[in-house]
Amino acid sequence: MTYEEYAKVAKALSEPKRVKILDMLSCGEMCACDILEHFDFTQPTLSHHIKILVEAGLVTAEKRGTWQHYSINEQVAQQYIQGSIHLLTHSSECICETEGIQKEAKSLSSFVSR
Repeated sequence: MTYEEYAKVAKALSEPKRVKILDMLSCGEMCACDILEHFDFTQPTLSHHIKILVEAGLVTAEKRGTWQHYSINEQVAQQYIQGSIHLLTHSSECICETEGIQKEAKSLSSFVSR
């Protein structure tokens, strides 16, 4: 996961309604109609929030009949969690420990894949 990908996920998580949607999806796949019951907004607004979560890679969508069904993309969620641990803790693999100018170009991918 690159810094850009990490930041895109973080930005998607910056809206409390999207965080609540992810919390709901942590229980398992849900239909858009079921998610919508827990909010006081319209289906187009839900679609907007879901679109941002899908573009960030956090959520996958599958159309069945007239409704979309959503679930958490576990791989991206785990990469984000591991990236957060890496960014927020000091280790020998920290960017401050790498050498020269290359440290600016480093991505989180080498740390997330463990």
